[in-house]
Amino acid sequence: MLILNVLPITLEQGLAYALVALGIALTFRVLAFPDLTVDGSFPLGAAVSARLIVAGVDPALAVLAAPLAGFAAGCLTGILNTRLKINSLLAGILVMTILYSVNLRIMGRANIQLLDLATVFTPLEALDMSRFVPVVGFFLVVALGCKLLTDLFLHTEYGLALRATGDNEQMIRSLGVNTDTATVLGLGLSNAMVALSGALIAQDQGFADVGMGIGLIVAGLASIIIGEAMIKPRTVFRLTLAAVVGSVLYRLIISLGLRLGLAPTDLKMATGIMVILALGIPSLRGGREGKIHLRGV
Repeated sequence: MLILNVLPITLEQGLAYALVALGIALTFRVLAFPDLTVDGSFPLGAAVSARLIVAGVDPALAVLAAPLAGFAAGCLTGILNTRLKINSLLAGILVMTILYSVNLRIMGRANIQLLDLATVFTPLEALDMSRFVPVVGFFLVVALGCKLLTDLFLHTEYGLALRATGDNEQMIRSLGVNTDTATVLGLGLSNAMVALSGALIAQDQGFADVGMGIGLIVAGLASIIIGEAMIKPRTVFRLTLAAVVGSVLYRLIISLGLRLGLAPTDLKMATGIMVILALGIPSLRGGREGKIHLRGV
């Protein structure tokens, strides 16, 4: 009964944040790049979308502008790493820090309210039914659409080059592939999906806030780890499916935890402990399942 009560909001939030999990999976799992830019590109998408809506731009166009901004942020991280030879972790932290000020500049203040303005969800909420049905359906279409597009891209010639860059950079470079370009493109695509998620969630929640991306990288990693525990990522299709399923399961765990008495202030601590256990227990057992090879660490 408890699960049925939290299921609608769990599906809505899980599918909305599935784009974040997909983006993180693209960098951490496929490209083997520990990208922390997502904590800044998520509110960047929300800020761009919200500011355009306040300015009178059509909400659909405002949503489309968000991934373009996220793509630029991801490419900047890639350029700092590949061209300026800045450590991958530090490059992500630098861009994330810069984006905090950029987001404040875009919004003009710490947050923007959208409750009284039309969004892409306004027509869905006007339907003669529970809002969860059309909204969950919308997020399901978007999440599965991005998942399938990611699958298709990773099976193209350039997508295979990107996968090879994360697997064995020296080998693929010896075959004439420009790994720097592949890295920049992969980071751009990843943060484009994250920014798109930020734009949609801001319109769904009715506000954009400069701090809404804090700790998002840990939540995304938790979603991926949970998903991979359920679906072994032996193929690209299973990897992206694990990210989507894991996002929903992670939100279900959080919702159940709150209903059972977990304090909201302890959510990020609980998420961090969850990731530590998932990554650390296999290593303590002498296995290799929990080890992740990340370039630049």
